[in-house]
Amino acid sequence: MEKFLQHLQESEKRARTADHLIYSAFPLVQDKMIIINALIEAKKSVSSCINSILQYEYLFRRIRLYSDPNLNFQIFVKKCSGRYNISEGEILKIKELFNIVEKHRKSPAEFRKDNKVIILSDNMVPEIISVEMVKKFVFLAKSLFCKAKTKMQECDKI
Repeated sequence: MEKFLQHLQESEKRARTADHLIYSAFPLVQDKMIIINALIEAKKSVSSCINSILQYEYLFRRIRLYSDPNLNFQIFVKKCSGRYNISEGEILKIKELFNIVEKHRKSPAEFRKDNKVIILSDNMVPEIISVEMVKKFVFLAKSLFCKAKTKMQECDKI
């Protein structure tokens, strides 16, 4: 199976998992780890979708890929996002999602207050993550998946 299909399937699976966590599991359990796990799953879904798009474009020799993920992300932004109707606002949300997950990964402490998770950085600067924010990121993951799948199906018909 082509790499881009594997990444696309992974993106769909992760988006469904994130959706289930935030819309079904969290209202029942009310555990902060569900918010964090949904956020991480949304990030993995977006990453897989971006990888799928990059692999697909590479397969048709429209772009070159590098071993540096940051450089590949820049190629995605500059050369692929327009082709897949991914807006500048969505690109900013992707960067925000990646940034929040990285802060979580490096965070020395985090706690729950009401329906929010507060992540503290090394210098104790808080990053507040609400359920509504995570729902927007889950929607972003599903939207990117749909755009990529739709565009790839269009190209296969040609």
